[in-house]
Amino acid sequence: MARPLIVTRKPVASAEGTPIMNNTLIIGFIVLATVLAGAFAGVKVRDRLPKHHLTDETKNLVSVSTAVVATVSALVLGLLISNANTSFTRLGGQVTALSAEILRLDHMLRRYGADAEPARNKLLQYAEHKAADLFPDDPADVRLSNPSTYELLQRLEDMLLTLKPANPRDQWWLAQAMTLAAKIGDTRWLLAQQTGQGTPKAFVALLVFWLALLFASFGLFAPPNLTSAVTLTLCALAVAGAVAMFLELERGFGGLVRISPEPMRQAVKTLEAEPSNQNAP
Repeated sequence: MARPLIVTRKPVASAEGTPIMNNTLIIGFIVLATVLAGAFAGVKVRDRLPKHHLTDETKNLVSVSTAVVATVSALVLGLLISNANTSFTRLGGQVTALSAEILRLDHMLRRYGADAEPARNKLLQYAEHKAADLFPDDPADVRLSNPSTYELLQRLEDMLLTLKPANPRDQWWLAQAMTLAAKIGDTRWLLAQQTGQGTPKAFVALLVFWLALLFASFGLFAPPNLTSAVTLTLCALAVAGAVAMFLELERGFGGLVRISPEPMRQAVKTLEAEPSNQNAP
């Protein structure tokens, strides 16, 4: 039996901070401009320094000093990328677990019998709304903690509480269904509470300062030719891309690199395709 549902959604602003800090592409360009500005400042300082400030001894001192900054920057950047990738993988696992719990709950309700059919319909509505919240057509509309969607889950739990098990078998299925419904609610809160728990913006700014200082030292002793300019630009683009990448991975939802929507969409398709219990003998 067809169960039509019209999902009405209003465009909402992302709740994960200011728009600029949410747009990792803009942040990447800001980092690129800052690092290139550091290299350009190094070139300008070299033109203004007296010749005795640009001796080989000075160059060696600057090289050794900036090697420390380069090492610390590389270690920190690698650690941030690793942590961001771990967070991204964990979010993907939680979405997969949520879809599996929804499918398992629907299977239990089908096994319970026709009395659970209204609860199954409500579960389908919840799955469709949750998929639309996590993976909307417009990435700016991601809502990890949509109250109206959570209300559907609460209504589902209320429907389960109204069921009257006729025998120990039905009682066991109902208890398992209630446990799964609670787990689905827990996953909802886990996804919502991880919002905004990425790398502090002040720490990102400090990392960018280190990179700008490092490129300033490169520009200080770089020969004034096209090859040097292109090399510095490409290297600045690489480090800016690395900064933007770990920030993108930390978001998980609504960015250029996003959690795969396939588990949730497949769960919705499976629920829609499952036969109804209305005609069960």
